[in-house]
Amino acid sequence: MATSDKVRWGILGPGGIAAKFVQDKDRAANATVVAVGSRSRNRAAAFASRWDIPRVHGSYEDLLADPEVDAVYIATPNSLHHPQTMQALAAGKHVLSEKPYTRHPKEVAEVFDAADAKGLVVMEAFMWRHAPQVRRFMELLPEVGELRSIRASFSFVLTNQGDVRVDQGLDGGSLMDVGCYCVSGSRLAAGVEPSRVFGWQTLAVSGVDEGFSGLLQFPSGLVAEIVCGFTSEHRSLEAIGSKGTLLMRDPWLQEFGGMSLNGRDIDVARDDPYRLEMENMSAAILGTGKLLLGRADAVGQARTIDALYRSAASGEVVELGPR
Repeated sequence: MATSDKVRWGILGPGGIAAKFVQDKDRAANATVVAVGSRSRNRAAAFASRWDIPRVHGSYEDLLADPEVDAVYIATPNSLHHPQTMQALAAGKHVLSEKPYTRHPKEVAEVFDAADAKGLVVMEAFMWRHAPQVRRFMELLPEVGELRSIRASFSFVLTNQGDVRVDQGLDGGSLMDVGCYCVSGSRLAAGVEPSRVFGWQTLAVSGVDEGFSGLLQFPSGLVAEIVCGFTSEHRSLEAIGSKGTLLMRDPWLQEFGGMSLNGRDIDVARDDPYRLEMENMSAAILGTGKLLLGRADAVGQARTIDALYRSAASGEVVELGPR
């Protein structure tokens, strides 16, 4: 059980994204990272030494069996997110799973049902949603008037063809890796779920999509355009309305840019979104705060990604229909 003021976290999968998750951990008000687990004990030990984490486990199973761990952050490849989350819940742990949780809506229902049955907390780790600039974006959004269109992009150049992100067996692909951010941002700006989608994909030699473009149509007729890939560099979220345009130049990683409203730069305080998501989920576990992203958001993500892939495969518009 968590103490009255601190949730004890374990890291499952000590890779690059896990390093970002723990980089600001010492400033967390209600959380502490106490353990790390990997299939390689040496890899886990190196990560623990680098980030001053006290306990090391040489298998995922040993980490999940650790009675001093209340919650786990799952930072393994996409195809492992669902089975490992289910294993963690069975072990009585709260779970923050890296995005995308899954492309299969049934798995989302399964995991939240399992968490509810055990009184545990589960969240999909869209760290960008916790950033101060996103809150400011939503505060300013009404100033553009009635939304006419949304544009979201996230692409980078991936040269390592041995990367897990181009491994079909690990649920790789640009839509899964970076396009899921575009889906998340478009859904957030629209304020509702899309009713129909259309998608195009460009396949890499490995069989995964190295480029993906899609259109999301919402019930009002509003359309969002998403573009993602592994062959160019661009990141943005833009809301275009009857009274103007609101633009976040780098909403996902916050490495450059900032925000502008009708061409006027908007100053926004910066903070570490990984620590903020840890604090948000810890507050929900401790009963002192509300989870930012829950079942509804995870279902919306999975349904949209699934529909986009089905559209790209068939060449036809896919209707999402009621949940």
